[in-house]
Amino acid sequence: MKIVKSTAVPLPIENIDTDQIIPSRFLKSITKDDFGKNLFCDWRYDGQGKPKKDFVLNNPKYKGSILIAGRNFGCGSSREHAAWALADYGFKIVVSSFFADIFKSNALNSFLLPIQVSQLFLNVLFDAIEENPKVKIVVDLSKQKIAVPTHKMSENFDVSSYKKMCLMEGFDDVGYLLSQRAKTEEFEKNRKFDYSLTGR
Repeated sequence: MKIVKSTAVPLPIENIDTDQIIPSRFLKSITKDDFGKNLFCDWRYDGQGKPKKDFVLNNPKYKGSILIAGRNFGCGSSREHAAWALADYGFKIVVSSFFADIFKSNALNSFLLPIQVSQLFLNVLFDAIEENPKVKIVVDLSKQKIAVPTHKMSENFDVSSYKKMCLMEGFDDVGYLLSQRAKTEEFEKNRKFDYSLTGR
């Protein structure tokens, strides 16, 4: 992930917790597969499993790899399945004015970029999408900038340098360690051990 240019799905609800993102009854699986079909399940489907027409994911005019959500997204329990569900559904980025810390960590570990913006800019995003559901949002991870080019609005966001590198290079934590294998082996090869410290 370096630059993402996409339409967005608006979900202007505050305090969306992880149980609303993925209900606890779907947490039996230990793999990351197929969680997307149950994303926001209780909001998305009725008691008979039929899509609710008034929920945004069931509205064909809203599509894209970016979810724009209300303040305090991902609060509640620490389940990483919430991030899995969002990523498996196809979202690459979630934008909010505030994220729960554990959700933010789980998202980054799942190649899902949480972008925290000011409330003012979040309102701009919601207004732009309401005005035109086909408006494009541009996220440049290298510059740490999110923009609405048609409205000439942009804002910078924070992300840890390590997670930024992992997202741009496609590394998870293990993948990053393996990418450093040659350097590690070279260091070990050239390292001089002081046996005097062992008492020998």
